[in-house]
Amino acid sequence: MSAYGVHSAFGIFFKPMSGDLGWTRAVTSGAVLIFWVIHGFMSIVIGRLNDRFGPRVSMTFCGLFLGTGFLLMSQINAVWQLYLLFGVVIGFGIGGTFVSLASTVARWFVKRRTVMTGIVVAGSGLGQMIIPPLASYFIYNYTWRLAYLILGGIALVVIVVLAQLLRRDPAQKGLRPYGENEVEEQQFKPEPPSSFTREAVKSRQLWVVITMIFCLGYSVSSIMVHIVPHITDLEISPATAAGIFATMGGAGIVGRVVLGAAADRIGNKNAFIIGFALMALISFWLIPATTAWSIYVFAIIFGVASGGCVASESPLVATLFGLKAHGLLLGFVVCGFSVGAAIGPFVTGYIFDIDNSYRVAFFICAFLAIFGLVLSVILRPTGMGGEPAPHIQS
Repeated sequence: MSAYGVHSAFGIFFKPMSGDLGWTRAVTSGAVLIFWVIHGFMSIVIGRLNDRFGPRVSMTFCGLFLGTGFLLMSQINAVWQLYLLFGVVIGFGIGGTFVSLASTVARWFVKRRTVMTGIVVAGSGLGQMIIPPLASYFIYNYTWRLAYLILGGIALVVIVVLAQLLRRDPAQKGLRPYGENEVEEQQFKPEPPSSFTREAVKSRQLWVVITMIFCLGYSVSSIMVHIVPHITDLEISPATAAGIFATMGGAGIVGRVVLGAAADRIGNKNAFIIGFALMALISFWLIPATTAWSIYVFAIIFGVASGGCVASESPLVATLFGLKAHGLLLGFVVCGFSVGAAIGPFVTGYIFDIDNSYRVAFFICAFLAIFGLVLSVILRPTGMGGEPAPHIQS
């Protein structure tokens, strides 16, 4: 909630900050591109470290970088400072957050893994409901610089303190994973055989999943960064725009929990099929939408759909490849999300600067959702995972 809630507020800062400092939307979006490149690299690095040392170490590291980066964002005056702090420092900080937490959940739960992952990552949606409106209040009643100071303090204190309570797996507490006796599961080994890791990285299925998540990252990040500027361009008030953004976060919570629970029954592959289908349909809806109520509809459906995909991401990797190198392989998959999330907002901002409209950019998001849907349909079992293959079959 703290990490991704603070990060998601960048869309609220976008227009006030770029307008105050005289930057174009493409230039400002460049910081998001750098952020996601660093995020992707750190997902792989922290995923491997989390496999070896556990989430207490990795999340403490993430909290220190994330909180410090946002505190220093309150002092920026030049583009290079934005790129360094938001792109690199905050990218380092949040880069390992999802991998550390999702991989930890995968090790604590065998039965009901997807819904438990959904509950944990629902924190990002809850943060999106709470923190951007809070940031909006401080921006429009005080300054965006003060808002950055407040968010940085929240991230630094909350993440670093709570990280001390985390444990990598139940064995460290003398326990066994929930449902281990009911579902056949490949046991976790802290040092995965290099041959297994090489085989997994070279497998076609892993790269299909990475491409699926690339499509997800492109669409989700493009929408999250540019939806508030798009809404205010339609002469809808900033307060309403923040409310729509928060609604998307709330819908994401529903998607993570409801579709997560459904995925434990119908399989994570089918959860992705449903999620991408809904994202494609509602992205086409957004293109002509000009009223607040129509964009609220978009926010609800897009939030539910993308949230369900996020909840299924880590469990799908566990189902395909087991837990031997789950953090590392999940890091590769999250890197795919990061590459999409890096390219999406920059391309979207560039298209707007040329065309003075988001119409083409939103069409691209819809097309990529369709492509992700096709990839989800063709995904097949690997024979390498710890769970029976039918869990990912249609």
